[in-house]
Amino acid sequence: MSRIFTVLAMLAALLVAPMSASAENLDPENTIYLDLKDGRVTIKLRPDLAPNHVERIKKLTRQGFYDGIIFHRVIDNFMAQTGDPTGTGMGGSDEPYLKAEFSNASFKRGVLGMARAGDPNSANSQFFIMFADGGWLNGQYTVWGEVVDGMEHIDAITRGEPPANPDKIIKMQVAADAS
Repeated sequence: MSRIFTVLAMLAALLVAPMSASAENLDPENTIYLDLKDGRVTIKLRPDLAPNHVERIKKLTRQGFYDGIIFHRVIDNFMAQTGDPTGTGMGGSDEPYLKAEFSNASFKRGVLGMARAGDPNSANSQFFIMFADGGWLNGQYTVWGEVVDGMEHIDAITRGEPPANPDKIIKMQVAADAS
């Protein structure tokens, strides 16, 4: 009987270890903290997939660009979009557009993608976080990160196009710069 418990304990440890290791072993230079009204979201950046997009996100984050910006388009069972200082979905930063960095990465729950206009090479500062899988976006938008902790805070973002009382990014920072 005790051998069964030992085997079950070992199996449980093997199943839990990968989940906790993903949040513990993050590179602070390639991790973003996104503070929302309900708590902190930890985002693993993916420079292996989209080095130019990751650099843009880090640059704007370090400038404080995203602090106070609302989630202007939040569609239930799809995604939450932010990154427009005008709050209309039509604005961006003063930086030039980015060339698309499409990859084989899937748009699944928790993935962050770069929003753009009709031109694939028109991404600037707006991004979205997936609430659910969206395979039809694969190869059409640039994947640049993934939520590794705090997805429940993303799930709590107020829905709407635009939301009547939109949530905002309280603070966004590169983990290496966090105090």
